[in-house]
Amino acid sequence: MSRPVAIITGASRGIGRAIAEELAATHQVLATYKGRRDMAESLREATGAAILQSDIASAADRAALIEFATATYGRIDLLVNNAGVTQRVRADVLEAGEESFDEILATNLKGPHFLTQAAGNVMLRQGSGRIVYITSVSAYAASVNRAEYCISKAGLSMSALLFAQRLAPHGIPVFEIRPGVIRTDMITTVEKLYEERIAGGLVPQRRMGEGTDVARAVRAIADGLLDYAAGQVLNVDGGFHMRGL
Repeated sequence: MSRPVAIITGASRGIGRAIAEELAATHQVLATYKGRRDMAESLREATGAAILQSDIASAADRAALIEFATATYGRIDLLVNNAGVTQRVRADVLEAGEESFDEILATNLKGPHFLTQAAGNVMLRQGSGRIVYITSVSAYAASVNRAEYCISKAGLSMSALLFAQRLAPHGIPVFEIRPGVIRTDMITTVEKLYEERIAGGLVPQRRMGEGTDVARAVRAIADGLLDYAAGQVLNVDGGFHMRGL
């Protein structure tokens, strides 16, 4: 294979799709999806990406993904941990149940953590690679009606740091990208509210983010422009993270 190989999880729509479309020009993209095969097929037809149905919360599916990548391409040059879910129903932290908690953390935290472990070992054997975690401003910004989502993203942020520490001495940089309010189907029900809050000053740059904003940050990492910045957190949030008086 002349092109580097990039695994992008949850790539059939939203941020993951934008990343897949961005990288397809330079990488052999292996895009995973869990549900909507039609959307994955449209990505394949538009970009030439390979697609694979995979539930990141499943140990068997994670193993099958790594096996497919190594057997088909012989290597993994970039892993983008993007797949994630939010609550089926938002509930107050004093009332939210364990079923939602388990579902969210299995997909958003356990899955990416152990997928990174597996891919990291492949990269150690081949002597190179890069890893990106797509987390969220919810890693530090508390929403009391989305507790399990916030907890999953905070944990994911620590997972990124742990692997960054472990793999940096081997020339395998790990990065965290924290998107802010990004226009995807995940926020459809509250998009109008966010637009109003952004207009009122929630985001200093006064606009909602797009998937392409995140994709361009991944591009910089994929092209090696940030290779001496292992463990860096990139805030793609329109300045939301800034504090002012």
